[in-house]
Amino acid sequence: MTAPAPHHAPAPHAYVSPIPVRAAHLGDALASEWTKIRSVRSTLWTLGVMILLMLAIGLGIAAIAAASPAPLGEESALTFGFFGMLPASICVITLGVLTIASEYGTGMIRTTLTACPSRARVLTAKAIVFFLLVFSVTTLMATLVAVVQVALVDTAATPTGDEWLRATVGAGAYLALLGLLSLAVGTLIRHSAGAITVMIGLLLLPLVAGMFMFTEALQPVRDFLFTYAIPSQMIALYSNTPSLGDSGPAGWEALLIMAAIAAAALGGAYALLNSRDV
Repeated sequence: MTAPAPHHAPAPHAYVSPIPVRAAHLGDALASEWTKIRSVRSTLWTLGVMILLMLAIGLGIAAIAAASPAPLGEESALTFGFFGMLPASICVITLGVLTIASEYGTGMIRTTLTACPSRARVLTAKAIVFFLLVFSVTTLMATLVAVVQVALVDTAATPTGDEWLRATVGAGAYLALLGLLSLAVGTLIRHSAGAITVMIGLLLLPLVAGMFMFTEALQPVRDFLFTYAIPSQMIALYSNTPSLGDSGPAGWEALLIMAAIAAAALGGAYALLNSRDV
């Protein structure tokens, strides 16, 4: 006599979520990074100070130049935008580092990578959101400062269309690319204070070191540092001629150099981000 077949309870109905489920994509990471960057205080403080510096210094220098009886040379008034751009770059450097290094400091990076396991997607989203934010704000402020400077300062040279473009869009793109370089350094070092120190060193150390190279043997090194230091490239962005004789970048070349450096640094950041633990 065979044993009766075991009785099985009917399988429960499968649960179907009322919320549509789909695979995450770059747009979701962009939305997440935009929410984070606009909701933290560091963004408001750094961009606020940057705007204040660009306005106060840029317009202050223009007012002093307008009141001075001394001749202003053959350069257009747009070149005065450099004086506000240089201190503003420190704010951009700080924000670029904090965009990712602060997450390592608080441990938030683990939550970020749990929600989005694709590390390349996270870094790409951070880079896109940061670049667009900084580029928009700095271009707007550079344009405002440039318009007021040209209106205040009476020079013999009338700015050309290319000079207007470099002093506004070019200046905004240069600072945004400098910020991307800071973002990459923050990814590589993963420590806010250390990465900010490194970036400020890259900004100021070449010029300071070159000032103390007095010997003839060190003249090529001094000329190289003076020509390709970040502040020198900022000056070159506003000029059609190289800052040191016939060598060095001029005009848009300075922006291309910064773009190449930022791209190389981001390439290293992508490589190490995927190979290191968090």
